[in-house]
Amino acid sequence: MRMRASVAVVGGALALSVLAVPAAQADGGYGDTRITKVVVDGDNKVSMGVSSPVTLKVSVTATDDSGIEDAEYFTLNGPDYGIETTGKPTCTAVNSTTSTCTASVTVDPKVDYYSNKNAGTWYVDAFVNAEDGDFVWKEKAGSFWFQRAARLTVNAAPEPVKKGRTVTVTGALTRANWELLKYGAYGSQSVKLQFRKKGSSTYSTLKTITADSAGNLRTTTTATVDGYYRFSFAGNSTTSAVSAAGDFVDVQ
Repeated sequence: MRMRASVAVVGGALALSVLAVPAAQADGGYGDTRITKVVVDGDNKVSMGVSSPVTLKVSVTATDDSGIEDAEYFTLNGPDYGIETTGKPTCTAVNSTTSTCTASVTVDPKVDYYSNKNAGTWYVDAFVNAEDGDFVWKEKAGSFWFQRAARLTVNAAPEPVKKGRTVTVTGALTRANWELLKYGAYGSQSVKLQFRKKGSSTYSTLKTITADSAGNLRTTTTATVDGYYRFSFAGNSTTSAVSAAGDFVDVQ
């Protein structure tokens, strides 16, 4: 059962109300069935922008001495009453006692009315049945970050520049605002200025700077050789990591 929200005008302002939220349940089970691993989207990080749906793929590994029969459902719970429930999982045997069960749910920023407070750490609840009638229900069997997608821009100037002269690098860090369905400033965040020498495939960090309150970035460095400058943001529990495309500077 997916959370849906109705939009109403209250005192001239929009208000969201949750239409359905499953009742809380405690951990439980019978026998020796155990959940051993939970992975969401491969790395337990899911980011969503403001226009395109995102599919969250949930993988739960469980074991029992008789083998795993099936999984009932996976429920994803997050901050600010965020909740999503997957479809019926498909279980694939790893060996005679262990199976990995997978399922997915698609979320849409334009349909599901997420608040920005929904970003952060989400938990996976899982219900798995064994072949011999044993079962396990576990809340918070695993966790993942559901993040607001981020964007970074960069511009290095002048181009070209004489060797030993100053290069000024500017840019901006923004992130998805799910409530307004557009990207907005993400200020006061640490961002790395990185450089990749022409002909190389590896960036190295030159310095770390802090975006201003409007998300703007500005710093300087000394031109040494031809290469690409970019900003890189490491991300956090609420906002995805992002690196700008490199901006090439010809050093003469």
